[in-house]
Amino acid sequence: MAGHSKWANIKHRKAREDAKRAKAFTKHIREITVAAREGGGDPDANPRLSLAIQNAKAVNLPKDNIERAIKKGTGELEDGSGIYEEVTYEGYGPGGIAFFLEATSNNLNRTVGEIRHIFTKHGGNLGTDGSVAYMFEQKGSIKVTSEGVDEEELMLTVIDAGAEDVIIEEGFIEVITSREDLITVRKNLELNNLTIESAELVRIPSTEVTAEPDTAKTNLKMMDMFDDNDDVSNIFTNMKMDDETLALLSED
Repeated sequence: MAGHSKWANIKHRKAREDAKRAKAFTKHIREITVAAREGGGDPDANPRLSLAIQNAKAVNLPKDNIERAIKKGTGELEDGSGIYEEVTYEGYGPGGIAFFLEATSNNLNRTVGEIRHIFTKHGGNLGTDGSVAYMFEQKGSIKVTSEGVDEEELMLTVIDAGAEDVIIEEGFIEVITSREDLITVRKNLELNNLTIESAELVRIPSTEVTAEPDTAKTNLKMMDMFDDNDDVSNIFTNMKMDDETLALLSED
């Protein structure tokens, strides 16, 4: 989990920056819409919708936006934007780094064209379905506010709550769960008065590829372009960076 830990740290800091941008709202609105369409508009009877609403509230998405997204998902509201579908893309970046992208799109032809262009522009290539999926395992990830938290006490709480692993980094604590136990562990942590920043399904690489500074920099630039694409909701990679590479990149 060491490589995931460092990458999680970068993603966490970036996520906090993203929360200030419109894309953060777009991502949560689309997730709420899809969740409501698949499982209905009642969060008490739809665990995915409940989770989506909680995450949206964590980035201060207005209540009106949440309610409109639910109504759009259930068909009570039509805004002319079409039906959003979930789709995944797989490929390789420079240096043989594997990428697994999750997206939500109302125009799949547009989205795949944009994704292919980003890969090609940076010396990577879009792969076929299944080309890298086997390299990742889906897990639950819960970010917990570390301020005022006793680490030893937290470890015991997390184990009792049913978590598989804990990653402690500067500024945040990440709790890893099985895919199936994400919602249950989150509820257990809340019952222990821990402040949850987010809870989501992630894909953790089973094997990692160490990237030299130049290769890492090019892959990170590619990630930024994926991140700037409104349709892309999550980016997962098996890139591993040692402390020296991270230090060099942080100076840029």
